[in-house]
Amino acid sequence: MPNIAAVLKTEIARIARKEVRSQTEEIRKSSAQYRSHIAALRKRIDELERQLKRVGKSAGRSAPAAAAESDDEGTARRFSATRLAAQRRKLGLSAADFATLLGVSGQSVYKWEHGESRPRARQLEAIAAVRGIGKREAAARLAKLQER
Repeated sequence: MPNIAAVLKTEIARIARKEVRSQTEEIRKSSAQYRSHIAALRKRIDELERQLKRVGKSAGRSAPAAAAESDDEGTARRFSATRLAAQRRKLGLSAADFATLLGVSGQSVYKWEHGESRPRARQLEAIAAVRGIGKREAAARLAKLQER
């Protein structure tokens, strides 16, 4: 004859498993729905980010044209770190001397040339002004600035 305690214990375990399964089934279904909803939202976010990037690129192209047309802001200046370094070498100046000529610190010129930072609009204007001069004029301006 089977032990009543063992039979009762197995029956209780079976009913408990059945009850747990029914309760967790609802949670499992909702979790699956949430995961699919989250995946759909991620896809939508990715698509919106792609659209935003496209709009930003097209706005970026039209913004310099608009800035160039307005007389209040002057001309839009582009900046290239390698071109700045080439200009400095062409004038035969050290970074410190070139910085004195531009009215900035030598560290600023170093960071600009190495792409660690970008010059501000006022500094871009100074760089553009120096772009058109030769070695002799650069040396003369530098000597004049160092006299002060």
